Amino acid sequence: MEHNKLIEATANFVRNTLRDAEGGHDWWHIHRVWTNAKLINQTEKTDQLVVELAALLHDIADSKFHNGDEEIGPRTAGNYLQSMNVDTGVTEHVQQIIRHMSFKASFDKKSFHSPELAVVQDADRLDAIGAIGIARAFTYGGFKGRELYNPEILPNLNMTREEYKNTTAPTINHFYEKLLLLKDKMNTPAGKAIAEQRHTFMEDYLKQFFDECGSS
Repeated sequence: MEHNKLIEATANFVRNTLRDAEGGHDWWHIHRVWTNAKLINQTEKTDQLVVELAALLHDIADSKFHNGDEEIGPRTAGNYLQSMNVDTGVTEHVQQIIRHMSFKASFDKKSFHSPELAVVQDADRLDAIGAIGIARAFTYGGFKGRELYNPEILPNLNMTREEYKNTTAPTINHFYEKLLLLKDKMNTPAGKAIAEQRHTFMEDYLKQFFDECGSS
């Protein structure tokens, strides 16, 4: 299938699949990641088809909403791409990106890397920081019924992979356990430049948050 038609069909598939998704992992999250990926790829110039498909399909079945099944995402994406007669190499590359792009995957020794993964990973991480990242963090925390903040529960700065997956800590802790760490984990020059401004915004937000809590 011609590139633009395949991308349009994939966008429609994702939009329909995620129509009832939690607000931080819905179609509009996908749309922002897709937009970020295309922007970053203007300077990286990797395989545009792989980048766009991976950006569109990266959260098609997030494990955190499927009983921790970390293969359901790659499997769902692979089944869809096979149904569209996408080249096997492209399909497998997209699946590998989905397997290895999440923050929790960073706890593991790297077993896969590609320039396309670097682009899509940066695009996804950008949507986890800044104003959007703050909104998404509190949306997901509310979805899980978590406290906003509890000064008696300190951030765990040395989490294992399993601790990260199973945490029930207040949402503010998530800033220190993940969001504020992402700036230094960006892969591409474009991603790093955008992340700097968004990181500063989060720092300013947290100062205001703790000022209002009387905890500064």
